[in-house]
Amino acid sequence: MRIGLIGAGAVAPYHCAAAAALDGVQLVAVCDIDEAAARRAAAGCPDAAVFTDHRAMLAAGVVDAVIVNTPHATHLPIGVDAAAAGAHVLVEKPMATTLEDCDRLVAACESAGVALTVGHIQHYLPEKVAAQRVLASGELGTVRMVRDNRSTDYRPGTRSPWFFSPEIAGGGALMNIGGHCIDRALWLGAGRAVEMLATTVNRFGSAVETDGAMMLRLDNGVAVSIVVVSDPATRGDLVTIVCDGGVIEINPRHGTTVHIDGRSRLVHRSHPDDIQSAFTAQLEDFQRVVQGGTPTVPIAHARHVVELILAAYRSAEEGSALLFAEADALR
Repeated sequence: MRIGLIGAGAVAPYHCAAAAALDGVQLVAVCDIDEAAARRAAAGCPDAAVFTDHRAMLAAGVVDAVIVNTPHATHLPIGVDAAAAGAHVLVEKPMATTLEDCDRLVAACESAGVALTVGHIQHYLPEKVAAQRVLASGELGTVRMVRDNRSTDYRPGTRSPWFFSPEIAGGGALMNIGGHCIDRALWLGAGRAVEMLATTVNRFGSAVETDGAMMLRLDNGVAVSIVVVSDPATRGDLVTIVCDGGVIEINPRHGTTVHIDGRSRLVHRSHPDDIQSAFTAQLEDFQRVVQGGTPTVPIAHARHVVELILAAYRSAEEGSALLFAEADALR
């Protein structure tokens, strides 16, 4: 499978290394409107062609599939162009910035007969996979609560300018970092959200939210709390899963710990290669889907993540909880 990487941003090296690690996959092209960035990303793949226009890359007929690693609002038009050219599509999260765009992307890929997957990397990170394995074993019984605390940095100048554009990014800290949190909470909590109450904060003169909090109730009764804080004194990324029989703590800096009745055991110790192994597993999953397999992350799940981010914005604006039936009206 000949892959073209569209967008040479921060995670481009992980995508390139993943392609190099897998049999039956070759990164043959890198495209970015910044030619220097494209050439830097392609440096690890000396045979990869460099493009500055994804349409030119697709017209060249050199790729069978693309990885769309571009600003959020461009996921739809680039994905549609790729599908029309007969290329399979792996699009980074969020799937799109509106539900209409999510549906249009699905329709375009279905019409063209090409595969579509969404890059929710949380499902491949070893520390999250280890937690899911414990949950699936039934050792801890029923999940009751999920608490997710994340830090980020949304001070102007700390990231590319497009992240601060409501039109291009679709939102701020919740659309970006909060999307990861919602994704893993739904997955580890094994449900869909039926209620959302959210608060957003705009600091640093930002046009998009820099901080936010979300309370979700899932259809299986699991309570989820998510807090994303920008530029705190102590940085962190901690997921706590409360079950009838114990607690799981997931911290990518240390690993995954199971705590039962005063005793702890480490079920995964973090390793410097964990992030790269996740990107490699994600690309391998995409390869299987292209060959007719079922995606690890269902498209309906990826769409629901976008739906809930939009519901969070509406809840924050209205200052009240939003039921899932109301969130569905955001379509």
